[in-house]
Amino acid sequence: MYDPELLRTFVAVAQSLSFTRAGETLGLRQPTVSQHVRRLEDAVGRPLLVRDTRSVALTSDGEAMAAFARDILAAQERAVGYFTGSHLQGRLRFGVTDDLALTPLPRILRDFRQLYPRIDLELAVLQNDGLVRRIESGHLDVAFVKRGADAPRTTRGQLVRRDQLVWCGISSTRIEPEQPVPLVVYQAPSLSRAVSVQALEKVGRRSRITCTVRGVNGVLAAVRAGLGVTVMARTLMPADLMELPSTVGLPKLPHLDLVLLTNRSAPAEPAKALTSAILASGAPLTTVTG
Repeated sequence: MYDPELLRTFVAVAQSLSFTRAGETLGLRQPTVSQHVRRLEDAVGRPLLVRDTRSVALTSDGEAMAAFARDILAAQERAVGYFTGSHLQGRLRFGVTDDLALTPLPRILRDFRQLYPRIDLELAVLQNDGLVRRIESGHLDVAFVKRGADAPRTTRGQLVRRDQLVWCGISSTRIEPEQPVPLVVYQAPSLSRAVSVQALEKVGRRSRITCTVRGVNGVLAAVRAGLGVTVMARTLMPADLMELPSTVGLPKLPHLDLVLLTNRSAPAEPAKALTSAILASGAPLTTVTG
């Protein structure tokens, strides 16, 4: 049997592609993270990571092990929840951005409610900045949010996954080099809106906002209608949209962190149970929309 502690460390490295970030997430020193990965590689008898001084990447066996590890850890969480969940009770206020609500996250929350029937789970679906404000003001206990990979860490969070922001459109999308780039964006303030405009300004490209929406369904409808392009996390992009290739001339976008924030005054055990369930079951949270 593979040691769950080693699996948990490996999943953290696979999610962040960084030994340092994995150690910060787990509260471990970097040498300990490296030791855990080596012990797991010794146990399976195959290399799981390709790493040098600048980057970390999963081998094909590493990809397979990451999936197995998530399943094993999720099963362990379910087992623990089955035997201990009935003892947890109280109210837990959980917030999530609307695009993450279109992933398998609702299934994770349904399983959580079955394991912990005495926890009264209240769900709020808001834009990213609104969730962060509610965490900071004490109006939410836990929030699942997006954060720029290079953003200041004003609020401590647990990294669920690092993702890549990409330009999204439909197969017939055409970007004319001399024309402003048509953008479909959320109402301000919006992380993806700011990233898209700033990336274009940085390379001297003009843009025009062709559609402003309140939620992810509006973004998807406008892009599907051919009104413009938008910015999304790669793994949250629906199957009927496409990642625009570099040949269209749009600038490369930064990474994005999907993070769990917990209010310090949140009920400790229920909050830990929920964050553990998401961390164990929620990577990757591939979108289920079509």
